Amino acid sequence: MAEQKQYHIAVVGATGAVGQQMIKTLEERDLPISKLTLLASARSAGKEVSFKGETLTIQEAKPEAFEGIDIALFSAGGSVSRKLAHEAVERGALVIDNTSAFRMDPEVPLVVPEVNPEDIFKHKGIIANPNCSTIQMVVALQPLRERFGLKRVITSTYQAVSGAGHSAVDELKKQSKAVLEEESFTPDILPVGSLEKKHQMAFNVVPQIDVFQDNGFTFEEMKMINETKKIMHDDGIQVSVTCVRVPVFTGHSEAVYVEFEKDADVQEARQLLAQAPGVVVEDDPQTQHYPLATTSEGKNEVFVGRIRKDLDQPNGLHLWVVSDNLLKGAAWNSVQIAETYIEKA
Repeated sequence: MAEQKQYHIAVVGATGAVGQQMIKTLEERDLPISKLTLLASARSAGKEVSFKGETLTIQEAKPEAFEGIDIALFSAGGSVSRKLAHEAVERGALVIDNTSAFRMDPEVPLVVPEVNPEDIFKHKGIIANPNCSTIQMVVALQPLRERFGLKRVITSTYQAVSGAGHSAVDELKKQSKAVLEEESFTPDILPVGSLEKKHQMAFNVVPQIDVFQDNGFTFEEMKMINETKKIMHDDGIQVSVTCVRVPVFTGHSEAVYVEFEKDADVQEARQLLAQAPGVVVEDDPQTQHYPLATTSEGKNEVFVGRIRKDLDQPNGLHLWVVSDNLLKGAAWNSVQIAETYIEKA
């Protein structure tokens, strides 16, 4: 029996919220890693990180750092990906990019392994990881889509501040303390947008994630709309989204209304979801058992509950979908793509 190939893997953006989760996920999984290289900005170079009992030193992310790399997991922001991803590919690496830099590039597959794993092998050096809120939604929709056919999706998201990085989490902590102690403060981080104006996040709900587009939707909302169609290879699906930031540290929640091609039975839908890879059904209203952001944190699965038939549309179902945005929404989905690639390589 041939010896399994070992892979030299790099994490780009190793000090960020997602980068740290990537390192942790790689530590927990059993990928055939010969060497792990950690890359970040010049400011972070020289810092040390523990990985499987070893102490690794973070290096500066620059073109020559990708020599000898087999798989590079990028999560250092779109500008870094646009600058360095092709440099990595030219040096022989497969890039799995967690930013929005290449998601809508027709030459780049956009992959959620539970939905379109076959697209992994259509890459030309770069595979894109979808937006966190898109990932959990399409994982929940896929088994229902296969059975009933998908016509329309209307989603409202309730997204955690960790999606905006460490600084947003720190700001929520400081603001919450200030509000409780009746101290003054000046919002500095959220919403992330083109204007200087910022809003209080503590004990508040902000109906803006990313910058507004000319059509009145935010860039985050357009990501979900366009990415869903690309992942499912179906431009005919009608998708409408409202993305909202809530004062939760980790775990995105979504209220999803779906209309199918066929009438959808609740019991069958529940069974299909329970059997689907990567999905956990938590749906017992009598005992108040349903998905929560707090209980999804640290878990790789997508949790689905509140499954119920629409009162007016026989082909309509309502779902409540929750997942850890730093894991299935980012780090785990990226590592899962790498695992699937290695298994079939």
